[in-house]
Amino acid sequence: MIFDSHAHYDDESFNEDREKVINELKENGIVGVLNCGASLEGARDSLELAKKHEFFYAAVGIHPECSNIVNKEVIDELREMAKNQKVKAIGEIGLDYYYQENPERGVQKSAFIKQMELARELDLPVVIHDRDAHLDTLDIIKKFPEVRGVIHCFSGSVEFAKECLKLGYYIGFTGVVTFKNAKKVLEVLKEVPLDRMLVETDCPYMAPVPYRGKRNRSEYIKNVIEKISDIKGLSKEDIEKLTIENTKSLFGI
Repeated sequence: MIFDSHAHYDDESFNEDREKVINELKENGIVGVLNCGASLEGARDSLELAKKHEFFYAAVGIHPECSNIVNKEVIDELREMAKNQKVKAIGEIGLDYYYQENPERGVQKSAFIKQMELARELDLPVVIHDRDAHLDTLDIIKKFPEVRGVIHCFSGSVEFAKECLKLGYYIGFTGVVTFKNAKKVLEVLKEVPLDRMLVETDCPYMAPVPYRGKRNRSEYIKNVIEKISDIKGLSKEDIEKLTIENTKSLFGI
């Protein structure tokens, strides 16, 4: 059994067969999915998916690539959405310095801080996107010691992971752990305690080997779990159980 702690089934790549795929997930041992908003429309769609499907939950937030839209009206709408009991986190929020076309860094940081403030106000965990922005991400999350959450699709160093763990954060592992060039994330995986690991797809992206390059979906997490079980020396069933427990604990499910 699998709990996918970070997915985007609202993505347009599922427009042709979304309901079919979701029904198959339930049949194939997926016990839960946290669908994470990226744009404002994505947050709205995530909530609608969570309302429609019992085993779906929603995170509502604005991804750093859309951070230039974050203003009082957007925060107010996120706050209103978060009143629904199926909303379990503020996210996907954070910083992305990889793409030059993203809003400039000051805009991203301002949007990130506003949404961290909202999470603190609502006593909700956060789902954080961090790409090539480790120092600024750490600086901002340190300003909010009352907030906890997950650094999703973790791409930082062992040292950065340890700092996040000290602050009460979980570490999210995707199909990247199965890639040939995944040396850094495997070093992180070795160091992360069993009670702080989450597994995720980030679907439709980040499909693990042997599905790399294809549209990702929650069943493929089995390949992530196999890799974790090899590294940690535990059975796949143990890793499944632990990651389900961790996800439910963080998100209050």
